[in-house]
Amino acid sequence: MPQLFPRVANALPLLSLAGAAVGGVALILFVWYYFSPKFYEVGYQPEQPVPYSHAFHAGQLGMDCRYCHNHVEQSPHANVPPTQTCMNCHSQVATGSAKLLPVRESWATGVPLQWVKVNHIPDYVQFSHAAHVNVGVGCESCHGRIDQMEVVEQVSPMSMGWCLDCHRAPENHLRDPALVTTMGLADEVRADDESFAQYVDANRARIAAEGIQPPQNCSACHY
Repeated sequence: MPQLFPRVANALPLLSLAGAAVGGVALILFVWYYFSPKFYEVGYQPEQPVPYSHAFHAGQLGMDCRYCHNHVEQSPHANVPPTQTCMNCHSQVATGSAKLLPVRESWATGVPLQWVKVNHIPDYVQFSHAAHVNVGVGCESCHGRIDQMEVVEQVSPMSMGWCLDCHRAPENHLRDPALVTTMGLADEVRADDESFAQYVDANRARIAAEGIQPPQNCSACHY
């Protein structure tokens, strides 16, 4: 009786086992990294195409967050700055810096820098920076002390419970919209019980006067 399968078919079981082993290891590594806090969670600190120091620019130089993220008051999204924003200064400052070579190349070629997003929320969640910034949610309330970070990292869990804590008690978090980019204000008002009580009372009066009512219904944040 003739052979139904060629001799090379004898290797198929071994190849199948090898493929299953490699695939299993790959799956474990995928879950280990992408399902862990190292990815998209507190402490996530990706490497950027340019070693931009917020501690120097926002901290030491005192640059306003909105100089680079200039759409946060009008847009749901906090835009990253185009290369031209960087070159507004660096066409004159540190023009020969090796660290800024990617910026100069981007400017010369017109190819945008590929900045890596740090703070992530699920795709099924809608969040508007403009709505929060304009009512007086400070940058540091979500992003932490950016002015002290050499490398930006995610400091808040961005979870539903974390968001609802603020929506349920906005008097503990709001500030004068003119001070949204002020760093260290949260620590200052919480320095002692009396300062914090005054801060909360002032916020409650403002909330009542302006009719501020952070939504808590599902459709406010979920598509």
